[in-house]
Amino acid sequence: VQLQAFGGGLVQAGGSLRLSCAASGGTFSTYAMGWFRQAPGKEREFVAQISGSGGITYYTDSVKGRFTISRDNAENTVYLQMNSLKPEDTAVYSCAARAGVPFTYARSYRSYQYWGQGTEVTVSS
Repeated sequence: VQLQAFGGGLVQAGGSLRLSCAASGGTFSTYAMGWFRQAPGKEREFVAQISGSGGITYYTDSVKGRFTISRDNAENTVYLQMNSLKPEDTAVYSCAARAGVPFTYARSYRSYQYWGQGTEVTVSS
């Protein structure tokens, strides 16, 4: 599976961005998808995960109520809608795919087999 993330940019605090991650190769609906982020000088951090069908989602506490992960299996794309952005959301965001049935909650980056390149999000105060 090849993944390509895009949609990052510079936004003011309180603003919104939508990240997209397009997949090719493999059967997209069989992969759970995740978004991770890494801020300068920090460890890579789990942001959100969605099951293959899209019916199950998980979020890290700091983004709950502000971010929404979704997917369109017909378009082989997963999204991360980010609202009410804060300066601490500034990071490089990457998408990842995890094979495996049944779906299990996985917040460790080691649980994901495929990665896209990151897209940079900068939130100014």
